[in-house]
Amino acid sequence: MEHFLAHYGAIGVFLGSAFEGQTAVVVGGLLAKQHLLGLWTVVMAATAGSGLIDHLLFVAGRRYRSARLVTRASAQPAFAKALRFIERYPIGYILVFRFLFGLRLASPIAIGVSKVATWVFTVLNLVAALLWAVVFTALGFGGATALHRLFHGHHAGRITLAAAVILVATVAILAVIRWMVHRRRERREAAA
Repeated sequence: MEHFLAHYGAIGVFLGSAFEGQTAVVVGGLLAKQHLLGLWTVVMAATAGSGLIDHLLFVAGRRYRSARLVTRASAQPAFAKALRFIERYPIGYILVFRFLFGLRLASPIAIGVSKVATWVFTVLNLVAALLWAVVFTALGFGGATALHRLFHGHHAGRITLAAAVILVATVAILAVIRWMVHRRRERREAAA
């Protein structure tokens, strides 16, 4: 398992930061503490994954304003909320939207629909992705350090890996539950 994580962990952090969010980056920080991944490898993979997906969503919002994906996203209450903040505080919003629960997907699309210049979003997106990656990598690294201190080094490495597996499993289970609840709500609304 350690060999697999050492070889493919950075890819997992990249994909996880793009599609799931901060859990993958926290796990990357845990793995960096275990010396299975380099600390800056985790930060760069998370920055690239987060920055890339948010830039693609921005482009989708900018280019396909009337397309199905964008109109579907714009029907979400989070989208309207994000658009109001973007209009009032465009720079600040671009720097912090990754940290706002529930607005991660809608925000870059809403920014694309807004009047924010593409070059402004591109620069701020890169800065924000790096900041986000550093914060959540540090949380994972710090969490692993706390586990090591708590267990005084006795099996701390295994406990850290177990914590990473439990964290990923918990997020996966919560994602499935969330999807099932959302699906059930859609069925009720369609039946009504």
